[in-house]
Amino acid sequence: MTGWDISPFEPDGLRVAPLRPPVLPEPARHGEDAADCNICRARDEGLWFSDRWRLARITGVGVPLVLVLYPRDHYDMADLTDEMAAELGVLTTHIVRHVQALPHISRAHLYRIGDGAAHLHIWFFARPQGQTQLHGSWLPVWDDLLPEYPADIADADATAVADALVASYGGRRSAADSWRPS
Repeated sequence: MTGWDISPFEPDGLRVAPLRPPVLPEPARHGEDAADCNICRARDEGLWFSDRWRLARITGVGVPLVLVLYPRDHYDMADLTDEMAAELGVLTTHIVRHVQALPHISRAHLYRIGDGAAHLHIWFFARPQGQTQLHGSWLPVWDDLLPEYPADIADADATAVADALVASYGGRRSAADSWRPS
């Protein structure tokens, strides 16, 4: 993968870490018990809400915008009802459309990893227009390597996405600017 023209790393000098032996049983993910889940405790924090979902912005990132969609109650992907799974598909599509409608964004990448926390969370990364080296599976790595994107632009973009989501999907935006980090 370092030979791909989108890799943030030069292949010379990199080496593969040895594969460690399996750990069985596997350690619990954070929040396996809903009573200990930080994501559940933050169920009323974010920039957009419906009765069952919330959208939050991750700050201090290198790409223009990183959003995370969570169910407000404690669910993992396999735990979703068919109705919530259908909502997730429609809602995800709306968010992607609104992120890609931002004038300086070409694509919205989305990721669900599933090993870090037991509470479902879907990541949306905005790839800036013209930055084709940032496309593909390396985008989250680039995000960690790039200098912090200007917060005022990211705040405005997050607000635009939340407002568009209210108009196209429903729900409500958080109280004016209460979602912004202090």
